[in-house]
Amino acid sequence: MKIHSVTLSIISAPLKSPFTTHLETVTIREVIVIKVIDQDGNIGYGEAVPFSSPWYTEETIQTCKHILEDFLIPSLLNIPIHHPAELENLWSGIRRNAMAKAGLEQALWDLYAKQQGVYLGKLFGAVREEVAAGVVIAAPDIQTALQQIEDVKSEGYERYKVKLHRNTDIDLLSEIRNTYPNISLMADANSSYTLNDVEHLKKLDTFNLMMIEQPLGNDDIVEHALLQKQLTTPICLDESICSFHDAKSALLLGSCGIINIKMSRVGGWNQAVKIHNLCLQEQVPVWCGGMIEFGISRAHNLALASLPGFTIPGDLAPSSRYWSEDIIEPEVMVNNGKITIPTTPGIGFAVDEERVNRMSIYEHAFTQ
Repeated sequence: MKIHSVTLSIISAPLKSPFTTHLETVTIREVIVIKVIDQDGNIGYGEAVPFSSPWYTEETIQTCKHILEDFLIPSLLNIPIHHPAELENLWSGIRRNAMAKAGLEQALWDLYAKQQGVYLGKLFGAVREEVAAGVVIAAPDIQTALQQIEDVKSEGYERYKVKLHRNTDIDLLSEIRNTYPNISLMADANSSYTLNDVEHLKKLDTFNLMMIEQPLGNDDIVEHALLQKQLTTPICLDESICSFHDAKSALLLGSCGIINIKMSRVGGWNQAVKIHNLCLQEQVPVWCGGMIEFGISRAHNLALASLPGFTIPGDLAPSSRYWSEDIIEPEVMVNNGKITIPTTPGIGFAVDEERVNRMSIYEHAFTQ
């Protein structure tokens, strides 16, 4: 893979409506679009998706920019690589910084798939022609949450994820179940509980939840194992699964019954596929998490979700859920709860460079 240039563009756009959790309310989203061009003019795209402040992970847009510009991109341009699978070894001396690595790795895999003339998911054993879509309900109060469900219910989503907090969880879930008794419902706690809340968490078993996501510490595996033994609702781990090693440890300890694989959180395609393969082998269901991302990251997530182990609907809402306009063509669309998997080489979508430029607040190019 003879790389000619790498370009970073930080883009910014307002969300159509605020995304609210007990940790943060997001109204404006920034991401880093990464464009890699080879010597023949082929282009690969990735998207680094940390938030502007470190409320979800320790990475931010600015730390990610720093790691990309000062470490990852120079290493890529200074040492020739033949295949994207080599990137893990190339970057082994750079600890963590998973979202920076994921964005650049995505661009290299997209480029490689285009060079091979195949859809990206096929490189990893994709089996699906369409994937089931889930939607996230993140609202500041119960009535707004109910309205958000009502607004999207006609689109046929096969799973609703509601953001949960210790102080309002019972009332919120009661109202949702009273109004929508039959929807497939899961709860995302974003680490709002401790082991002192075990008796309280047991009450959530009555709401017939598909899972409760990350109820305890964001970096914990051990205490989740103790909690899972006392709940009938499956625990899904999210924030504490940052690598294949984390996933393997969680399964050995019995810390969860389900894993949310976020490509950006684990460092890219290489780690995400290893976790998928492990869970498939161990018969542990997985689903594809989202990061309120733009279309490039969403396209990579769709390709990942087309692998055989992804049996639970993921955070794969349409582009119009968050954006007045996305940066890909065609935009991602949900029809009767499903998203069609593209077949064209690479990520399967075209990137609208004019929109990227219009949304851009920073750009820098690196060349050989």
